[in-house]
Amino acid sequence: MTVSVIIRAYADERWDGLVGAVASLDAQTRRPDQVVLVVDHNPALLARGREAFPDATVVVSAVRGASGGGNAGLSNATGEIVAFMDDDAVAEPTWLERLLAPYRDAHIAGVGGKIVPRWVTGAPEWFPEEFHWVVGCSYRGLPEQRAPVRNLIGCNMSFRREALERIGGFREKEGLGHAGARPVGGEETELCIRLRQREPSAVLLHEPAAVVHHTVPEGRARFAYFLRRCAAEGRSKAAISRLSGARDGLSSEGAYVARVLPSGVGRGITDGLRGDLGGIRRSGAIVAGLATTAGTYLAARADGAIAARRAGRTAETGPS
Repeated sequence: MTVSVIIRAYADERWDGLVGAVASLDAQTRRPDQVVLVVDHNPALLARGREAFPDATVVVSAVRGASGGGNAGLSNATGEIVAFMDDDAVAEPTWLERLLAPYRDAHIAGVGGKIVPRWVTGAPEWFPEEFHWVVGCSYRGLPEQRAPVRNLIGCNMSFRREALERIGGFREKEGLGHAGARPVGGEETELCIRLRQREPSAVLLHEPAAVVHHTVPEGRARFAYFLRRCAAEGRSKAAISRLSGARDGLSSEGAYVARVLPSGVGRGITDGLRGDLGGIRRSGAIVAGLATTAGTYLAARADGAIAARRAGRTAETGPS
C-alpha cells in the first residue's frame, strides 16, 4: 500500500528541526511515497520549503492551527495511508515500516507509535514520566506492547486515508485547536473518538516499536509551562466531552487517574526516601498537574453549562 507522510510547520525558528524531520524520512527502510509539508500562514517559510524540498508536496494551510494543517495535508495526500509527524521530530529508520505492518489486518484504521522526548537542556528532575503528554510525548501508562487504544498522539500517528475522509477529517472549530490566544488542543483525540463512534469495528493500535524522537525546547521544561499545558488539557477534555459524550471523552482517563497517577506519586515518595529528592518533586508535580487539569475541566464544564442555559433561554424568548 502507498503512504503519504504529512508534516505541519509554521515557525521559522524550527527550520533546523524540519530539515532533520525530512532527512529522517529519506533514511527510512520503507521510504514514503509522498511527503506533504503543510505551512501555516508563513509565506517566507512556504517559499523556503518549496526551494529546499523540491521532491515534497509543499502547500499552504488555509485555516490556522493543527486541524487546518491536518486537513490541508489530507486533501493533498495521495497515499492509501496518511502518517503524521511534527516538524521538530526525527523518525527512527524503521518507523514507517513498523507503522505500516499492522495494516495487513483490514480492521486496523489507525496506528500510532512511541514518542521519545529529546530534552534540549536535559530532563528536569521534577518532571514525572506520567505527564510526558504535556510535551507531546508518550507517557507512563501507555501500553508497552502492541495494543488497541482509544486515541493516537499527533506527533506519531497514521490512518487509512479513506477512514479520515469518511468522517470529514479534523474539526476546525468547535472549541478545539492550538490556534488563538487560549490554546486548547485535543484535535487528534476528538478525531480518533469520532472515527470509532462512526465505525465501531475500527481498531486504533499503539505500536511502540514505531519510534520518533520529539524535541523539547528549554521553555517547555519549565514548571509554568507544565501548569499551562495541564490547564489547556482540562479545557480540551471539557470540549471533547461536550462533542463526544463524557463516556467516550473520558474513557481512558479513569484508569489513568485511578491507577497510573497514584502509582507515580508512590514511586516518587519511595525515590525520595532513598535519597532522590527529585522523587518528592515528581510526586508534587503529579498532584499539582492533576489538580490543575481537573480544576480547569470542572470550571470549563460549568462555563459550558451556563452558556447552554443562556442559549436555551435566548431561543425560547427569541430576539428582543
